[in-house]
Amino acid sequence: MTQKYSNPSYLTTLLTDFIALLYPEICVGCDNVLGQSDDTICFSCSIDMPRTNFELHANNPVERLFWFKSNITEATSGYFFSKKSRIQKMIHAFKYKGNQEAAVFLGKQLGLILKDSKRFKKIDIIIPVPLHPDKLKKRGYNQAERIAEGISQILEIPVDKESLIRMKPNDTQTKKSLFSRWENVSTIFKVHQPTAVENKHVLLIDDVITSGSTIEACANKILKINHTQVSIASLAIATG
Repeated sequence: MTQKYSNPSYLTTLLTDFIALLYPEICVGCDNVLGQSDDTICFSCSIDMPRTNFELHANNPVERLFWFKSNITEATSGYFFSKKSRIQKMIHAFKYKGNQEAAVFLGKQLGLILKDSKRFKKIDIIIPVPLHPDKLKKRGYNQAERIAEGISQILEIPVDKESLIRMKPNDTQTKKSLFSRWENVSTIFKVHQPTAVENKHVLLIDDVITSGSTIEACANKILKINHTQVSIASLAIATG
């Protein structure tokens, strides 16, 4: 018995279990305590995620947002976003409550979705929608970057955080008309390292697509660079 308790790995396990008892890990989707085999979200939330399956179909609702506006190759969103839903709670956890691990985890889930789709096989680089430096300083991180990092781990495609920049902050989009949303973001992005995206198929990443105006503005800037293609993926699409 003395030998058992002097074993460092056994003592580490005891300490880990004790800490877990005092400070249990909580699911970001429902606030229930995570089981031993759960990671970030519980089993119940994992099977209740509102998948779109848009990645399997051309001319899906995300792609239709960009018809006649931008020459997008493919576009999809992994999940439906609705108010007071579990996916809203998860996104709010990383967007407003500093839970960066949740963004990376959900990025991995989106990466698995894209990996299973034949339509997203020829991506060269991943570019997250950038934040303005002032907002980045206030939040401490770009949530789209964290999602992109999760996707990158699954697809084994590099993330480019430098080539696309946001030159000025934009007003909130929430109460704007469709035209006003487009006008609000149409001139705020810039590709300041064009050679990094030349001859590349870029996968643009954001957390939630509503009207699509922000990510459309990003795409159109990239598509002005020689021999580029742009596909789009967001974690979720707003459903009202």
